[in-house]
Amino acid sequence: MGLPERLRKEWFILGIVLVIAVARLEPAVGGKGGPLKPEITITYIAVSAIFFNSGLSLKTEELTSALMHVKLHLFVQIFTLVFFPTAIWLFLQLLSITPINEWLLKGLQTVGCMPPPVSSAVILTKAVGGNEAAAIFNSAFGSFLGIVITPLLLLLFLGSSSSVPFTSIFSQLFMTVVVPLIIGQIVRRYIKDWLERKKPPFGAISSCVLLMIIYTTFCDTFANPNIDLDKFSLIIIVFIIFSVQLSFMFLTFLFSTRDSNAEDSVCRIRAPVLNFCPLTHLSSCSDSSWQSVGTNNKILDGF
Repeated sequence: MGLPERLRKEWFILGIVLVIAVARLEPAVGGKGGPLKPEITITYIAVSAIFFNSGLSLKTEELTSALMHVKLHLFVQIFTLVFFPTAIWLFLQLLSITPINEWLLKGLQTVGCMPPPVSSAVILTKAVGGNEAAAIFNSAFGSFLGIVITPLLLLLFLGSSSSVPFTSIFSQLFMTVVVPLIIGQIVRRYIKDWLERKKPPFGAISSCVLLMIIYTTFCDTFANPNIDLDKFSLIIIVFIIFSVQLSFMFLTFLFSTRDSNAEDSVCRIRAPVLNFCPLTHLSSCSDSSWQSVGTNNKILDGF
């Protein structure tokens, strides 16, 4: 495969590097209160666009079928909201004796207690050929569970208590996830033939929206004047993030493919979709952990 073909295939990775570089040059543009108004365009419009896009692209039968895989949903939620934060806590007990910045470690634990990222989990699952419908359900359901469970986890592992605006968070999730998905399904009924004939690039559209989210997240990071980290801690924490991410991806892959019965339909869909859980959980950590420095009461991640 030549260089041009390779670049076209890996355009999303190159896009991530590009938007981070642009955010570093002029963070005020995409930061909160800046010209792009991410508190509106990203929090509401971008996330809604992703789930409207998913509603258009998915067949109703696929969504209905995904709801029936109870074992899959139990595994994802228990892994994300119980096993994962506990494992991170145990790992950080070992790291606490190192000279790594204490607030970075608390930031890792904070992000480790978060529910699955809503938009990136769906997009990355779709990108690797996973079960998008199951990812949508688990992202949305996990986010609703996180309203209650995440504060309890933060209290347990960090000793930090925080009041949660339950009604506003619940309504925001409902309006940006559930409603756009339903509207997308309704619209699909009327333009189904056109969609099947033209086959719009739903995956590319969602990936571009995700790049916008990443851009504004890093704008907020670089615009924060209070971040003062030594290079050693920063380099080590990035290495830790990728190491833990790969380890948990490998663990979920082994666990989800342990049944060799090729006829087991649950097993067939489990392997691709479960990779989204630790993958996006710590992918959000890569750009949010240092945002959590000194703010370990953060309840919902920007993704």
